[in-house]
Amino acid sequence: MPTLIKKPTIIEAAGNKPKKIEEFIGKVNTDNSQISIARMTSPGGWTEPAQSPEFDEYTIVLTGTLVAEHKEGSLRVNAGEAILTKAGEWVRYSTPEPEGAQYIAVCLPAFTPDSVHRETE
Repeated sequence: MPTLIKKPTIIEAAGNKPKKIEEFIGKVNTDNSQISIARMTSPGGWTEPAQSPEFDEYTIVLTGTLVAEHKEGSLRVNAGEAILTKAGEWVRYSTPEPEGAQYIAVCLPAFTPDSVHRETE
């Protein structure tokens, strides 16, 4: 029988401004360490510390623009576009536009605070 997930768990986010992470599937909300699926809502001007996670991250931008800074430059990911960041790649995400962004992040294996490897600033 399918399992209904009635609501996400709100997870504390890193960064210079409050970002809302709603984990629907993952280690915290469903005790699943294989995959995590979360809706992110970040305000304009938000940026987080750089990271080199142990997981692949598939991100689909629903509204606004997400910027992914990487070792060779940066990518602007607009609403209706997606990005794949492979495990071990250095990346720093931000939402510099005034409207911020809303996006879905899928992590394989699941996101955990210990597996993201954020840089200290």
